[in-house]
Amino acid sequence: MEINWVAVGWIIDMILNGTAWLIIAGFALILIDMTDTWTRKAIKWMDKADKWIRKQIDSLFEWIQKNNLKILSCIILLVIFGILAQLGVIPKLIT
Repeated sequence: MEINWVAVGWIIDMILNGTAWLIIAGFALILIDMTDTWTRKAIKWMDKADKWIRKQIDSLFEWIQKNNLKILSCIILLVIFGILAQLGVIPKLIT
């Protein structure tokens, strides 16, 4: 009986490739889990920052309205709308 060395090599190659990809998948899952945790932390921080910014802008507008400073409020709105336009939020809202 003759040994088919091509088939033996193919089987060894499949086993080694399978082992290598199993190790790569293990590391990838660990990395995905770590980045998922970082993403959750970043989203929580962004939520806190968003709430703080909204609170500051709201109190600023209340102060402007209380002191009847219309020119200052126009300048602030101009800056805010300029930032939103640069970020591309306003064109998305329009379309």
